[in-house]
Amino acid sequence: MRALNQRLVLERLRAHGEATRPQIAAATGLSKPTVGQALLDLEHHGLVRATGRSLAGPGRAAVVYRAAPDAGHVVGVDIGRRVIRVAVADLDGSIVARLDEPNRCRSASALVRTVSEAVERAVASAGLHPHEVVSTVVGTPGVPDPATGTVHRAPNLPGWERRGLLNELVATLAGAGSDVVVENDANLCAVGEHALGAALGVDVLVCLTVGTGIGMGLLVDGKLFRGAHGAAGEIADLPFGPLPTGADARRPGPVESAAAGQAVVDAAHEHGLTKARSAKDVFRLARAGDERAMRVVEDEAEKLAYVVSAVTAVLDPRLIVLGGGIGGNADLLAEPMRRSLAATIPVVPEIVAGQLGEDAVLAGAIATALGTARELVFDRRGLRRAAGEA
Repeated sequence: MRALNQRLVLERLRAHGEATRPQIAAATGLSKPTVGQALLDLEHHGLVRATGRSLAGPGRAAVVYRAAPDAGHVVGVDIGRRVIRVAVADLDGSIVARLDEPNRCRSASALVRTVSEAVERAVASAGLHPHEVVSTVVGTPGVPDPATGTVHRAPNLPGWERRGLLNELVATLAGAGSDVVVENDANLCAVGEHALGAALGVDVLVCLTVGTGIGMGLLVDGKLFRGAHGAAGEIADLPFGPLPTGADARRPGPVESAAAGQAVVDAAHEHGLTKARSAKDVFRLARAGDERAMRVVEDEAEKLAYVVSAVTAVLDPRLIVLGGGIGGNADLLAEPMRRSLAATIPVVPEIVAGQLGEDAVLAGAIATALGTARELVFDRRGLRRAAGEA
């Protein structure tokens, strides 16, 4: 019961900010003496601190308390094909260190080493010891499979599908005792936009990420939906046109071949835009009014609408968030997508650009890590054990 009271008080401070003992008692339904004891315990273990006194109302000023943001820290990692991003945050979610590093790795072992070293540098630059990191969440392309220690469906990272690779990554990052979770990057993009971006407060949403590859994160009732095997949202595998066969049937998937970055470049070349070297070039030309580039963009929008229509028919989301290097061009893609969808499905969801840009996966990793860390610090600081002994 004592531990439960402590947790109630701590959750009140985390959810609603600083408060006095009478305010906490009124919010939780606990008596003032019970709140006072819980605050004393929490303050002793470094989870709560006094910030001053309230001068409101008659009588003696009441002490104001807040949850201690530095009681623990979390790390978020975004492993991209071109860039590795790392951020360190306190328990308030405030970023205290940030590191972006080019990904030039040509093997899985090199990438594991690079990620580990990047995390070490970010933690050190925050002035922290590794043991102060409570939770680490890593975003990666593909489907992490803890049962086999493998990341499936990650062809854009050389060697990343090697059996046992996932275990190696987790063991390396957990060396100082941090809880480590590896999650699909599109899933974290959805979590990030739901926590801090375009999908704030939306209960059912789809986050469609299109760049070097293509992926989708799904939230139902505000919670991440992974499916039975963690592969929900792997839309690269959806059929698109004639089904491929043989060794190349799943590398990359049909939708990825049709609609991801290289497909946009190939389509531009077919329309005579031979100087376009990237999808970014194509969208830049379309914004400048180039009719050939505009036709390529319209065609890309129709392909994405095809993908969205299949998912919408099953999930009926309230919002589609477009992310990734290509998806970030919602100003050019959203309207033709809506037109195509209106011709095939009865209810067209709202289609918007993600607000977090290249930081969406990192924001989702931090948000996910915070959910774990806020629970773990309670146990690691000995409160549960101390409450049981009292």
